[in-house]
Parts: sequence; structure tokens; C-alpha cells
Amino acid sequence: MRAAEQALIEYEIALETFRVEVENFSRLHHQKLGPMYARLDELDARIAEATAERTGDPEDVRKAEEARARVMPMPGVEELFHGWMDSEGLYPEAAAMLTDQSVRPPQRVRPGEEARKLYRELARKAHPDLAQEESERQRREEFITRVNAAYARGDEALLRELSEEWAAGPVPEELRLTRSEELYARLEWLAQRKELLTVLAKELEESAIGGMLRLAPDDPDALLDEIAEQLLAQVAEREAELERLTA
Repeated sequence: MRAAEQALIEYEIALETFRVEVENFSRLHHQKLGPMYARLDELDARIAEATAERTGDPEDVRKAEEARARVMPMPGVEELFHGWMDSEGLYPEAAAMLTDQSVRPPQRVRPGEEARKLYRELARKAHPDLAQEESERQRREEFITRVNAAYARGDEALLRELSEEWAAGPVPEELRLTRSEELYARLEWLAQRKELLTVLAKELEESAIGGMLRLAPDDPDALLDEIAEQLLAQVAEREAELERLTA
């Protein structure tokens, strides 16, 4: 049972690490590359409009109208939600108030090595799956929630503080020996938990961002820079084409 518990915890650590990277990559992808994608959409619309103006072809006019529609914001949304939402969704501050999450964006896709080390140590010590009593499980769940939030931001200083807090906290009572029936029930619960985590892992791996991360498992931050270079090259090509059409 102890071996199964430790194996499950290690699996959950790996899954949470990957989930953080997927979420951070998604946020940074939108933050850093969103303006480039928007610029490409605008250039595509201008190119289509310039082409339609030159040819007068109804099909080119239709394509120009569709291209322009893709870059126009959804009308009325900002007014409808009284400043809580724009055409791209909730403002970060509004989402943070609704979810009690920090509005500070991550600095990197993958937290630094020291942050990863601290996170793994804390997760192994304070994981809720190690609790036998409900009150102890609740205490651990609340603590691990704070650990996960600090890790998602790569906040090494806060992770160190949390490590000191855990070390100074109440020491759980020594686990008593359990009857064989209780051990079997515990093993069954661990197996069910593993099945659930396997489903979650598959969903993450098969997501669009998960697929992108698999392209650069060793340095996902470098992948963002590579995509940015490709987008800049596309922007330059579109600008040159637009200049040729409007010259």
C-alpha cells in the first residue's frame, strides 16, 4: 500500500507539473504572440480588400468582407458586461476576483529548477493522499492548493516560505497498523484515483497546447521564441505583399 501511495503521488506530481506547463504556455502564447496573430489577421484583411478593389471580382469582394469580419470585435459585449468582459472574454482582474486566483502572469512556461525541486519536495511531504483522517486531509488539500498556485507562478521565495511553514506545522500522528480489509479498500481507492488521473493526463496530452509542448519537451520557452520568429517572418511577407498591391 505504501508503495502504491508513493507511486500515485509521483504520478500526480508529474501530471500537475505538465498541467502547469500547459496552462502557462497557453497564457504566455496569448500574451506574447496574440498581437502578432492580430497583426496577421489585419494584414490579411487589408490584402483581401486591396485585391478586391483592384479586381472588382464578386468572389474577391466576398473574401475581403469575410477577412474583415474576422478582425472586427464583437459589438456590444464590453457594454453588456459593464467592463467585466471584452470580445476575448473576461478581463484578468475580473476572472481573478471570481476564482480567487492571482492576476500575475507566469514569467516562463516551465518554472525554474529550484522551484520544481521545492514543489516536488512539498508535494511528497504534504500530499493529501497520505492523510488517514478527514481533518488532516482537508488541512493538506488547503496547503497543497497554495503550493500549486505558487508553483504555477514559479515563485521560489513563496515556495521556500511554504516549506518552512510545513516543517513548523503540526506533525501528523504515527499511522497505526490497519486490518487487511482496510488495506485492500485503500488499494482499490488508489487504483481508481490512478484511472482518473490517466484520463486527465490523456486530455492534456491530446490538447492543442499539449501537442505543441511535445514538440519541445526540453525547453518549451524556446518554442515560444521560435514561433514568434516565424510569425514575424509571416508579418514581413504580408506587409511586403500589401505594399505591392497598394503601390
